[in-house]
Amino acid sequence: MDLLASPPTPEAPLTGEQKAWLAGYLAGLKARPDLTAPAAGEQLLVLYGTQSGNAEWVAVQAQRLAANRGLISRVADMEEISLADLPAAGKILVVVSTYGEGDAPDDTEDLWRAVASGDAPRLDGVQYAVCGLGDSGYDGFCQTAVNLDGRFAELGATRVVPRAECDANFQQTVDDWLPRALDALAGIEPVVEPPKPRVEEKPKKKAAWSRRNPYPATIVANTVLSAPGSAKEVRHIEISLGDSGIEYEPGDGLSVMPVNDPAVVELIIERLGATGDEVITDRRSERTLRESLTSHYEISTASKYLVDYVASRSGDAELTHLSETGDREALEAWLWGRDVLDVLNVDPSLTITPEELLGELRPLGPRSYSIASSPRVHDGAVHLTMAAVRYRSFDRDHGGCASTYLADRRAVGDEVGVYITPNRSFRLPADDVPIIMIGPGTGIAPFRSFLHERAARGATGDNWLFFGDQRREFDFAYADEIGGFVDDGLLTRLDLAFSRDQEHKDYVQHRMAENGAELYAWLERGALVYVCGDAARMAKDVDESLHEIVAEHGGFDAGGAAHYVDELKTHKRYLRDVY
Repeated sequence: MDLLASPPTPEAPLTGEQKAWLAGYLAGLKARPDLTAPAAGEQLLVLYGTQSGNAEWVAVQAQRLAANRGLISRVADMEEISLADLPAAGKILVVVSTYGEGDAPDDTEDLWRAVASGDAPRLDGVQYAVCGLGDSGYDGFCQTAVNLDGRFAELGATRVVPRAECDANFQQTVDDWLPRALDALAGIEPVVEPPKPRVEEKPKKKAAWSRRNPYPATIVANTVLSAPGSAKEVRHIEISLGDSGIEYEPGDGLSVMPVNDPAVVELIIERLGATGDEVITDRRSERTLRESLTSHYEISTASKYLVDYVASRSGDAELTHLSETGDREALEAWLWGRDVLDVLNVDPSLTITPEELLGELRPLGPRSYSIASSPRVHDGAVHLTMAAVRYRSFDRDHGGCASTYLADRRAVGDEVGVYITPNRSFRLPADDVPIIMIGPGTGIAPFRSFLHERAARGATGDNWLFFGDQRREFDFAYADEIGGFVDDGLLTRLDLAFSRDQEHKDYVQHRMAENGAELYAWLERGALVYVCGDAARMAKDVDESLHEIVAEHGGFDAGGAAHYVDELKTHKRYLRDVY
């Protein structure tokens, strides 16, 4: 699923420096030493809460930097510790993400409830620092970090440095904040990381492909899955991994480095009254305005900073009201369908220099797609299931940055920069464990991967898929493959919901409710539930339906059903890849 075709993902992918360090230290999380076990002489507890893995990486990086300062530390997922661990820790560093509209990661819920309760122990004498990962394009930016930071202070803990709030491209903020936080926790004067000794470079066995060093992968297939007559354009894209040495697991994502539409770039250059050849200098590099707008800055969506800037310069009454009141919901409604050029055109008489414009834009970030292939079956390749985003507004055709880049401007044989975004919170269980997969639309992507993988492994666990879209005739992605899985007995159950094939709208949550008794029976025999899709709508509807099913068929009241679902999350049996 395209995690950024709509609003961007809440957590940004790993950088080249991170992956370079990871190579050799983490051949894979399963192969690393147990960092969560109490360490002898432990002086620092590093906690993380994550939805897709980035907060975990920052926590592991913090442990390395802590060791450079003489601190013995332990890294732990928030769901793996008890409330009693906090006052005993002495020093705590928290790295936690926020996704959607201020939602906390699933693995933080139990600890947060305990910390927020009136029975929480005092934390007098505990020193702490909090780093939040989020996306300022959403309401509740870094809200989980804000909540934990405030509650720790209320319980008497001492904040040693101000909270870090990291936007989608988080690494620079982390690089600036983490050493200061660890210096403060270690009680030492700020230290400078020793330079790495210069050694003769040797050929690497595997390149550390990352955001800063994406692998130039070749597209080998780019076809439309949607049938003629569909209101959507869903594509199946196959990308060769060539000699990259890239490895992945079902559940992981592929991050794609997009390039902006050159036609829109030229319209912005024209709007500025520029040539595009102007050389723009920032603290890291020099490049032309055209190159900056094409490959380095976000122009398909406008930032709040640009809105504030245009409001202050133009005097537009509506923009000024939105800027001054801070009404995030109203601002998002106003921005819906507008890109950077649309915001500039609010006041056609407004003059703005290239430097001023770039100062108000966000960096162009990668787009992450759930992988739709199995490494056992589709050796040396990654498959994506992508919806091309297209719409018309303000008398112009608009398109999603990455989706139209791949659909319109990358043909078979062309290269695209990619790297793997691991998602260790969305893995298959043992082969004999039953699974329930809920993924409408392009949310089918990871479940196609799961089914191919389970078939290749000869897995004996039952598999139940809920899939839906608008019309069966046009929008049943991978219908032949899914039918084959049913015929082969791999797919034990298939329930479909096509919303526009009848007068009333049917969605996957309705199919769940109709089969609630059996779904609950699957849960009782240990099934895992996976959800892939939109966090704001579909995932919330599915979550509500799951609670209702548990209450009705398990004989629970609302509180009991909530506890049952919370236990599923705690034991990693309710896993979501949502955005």
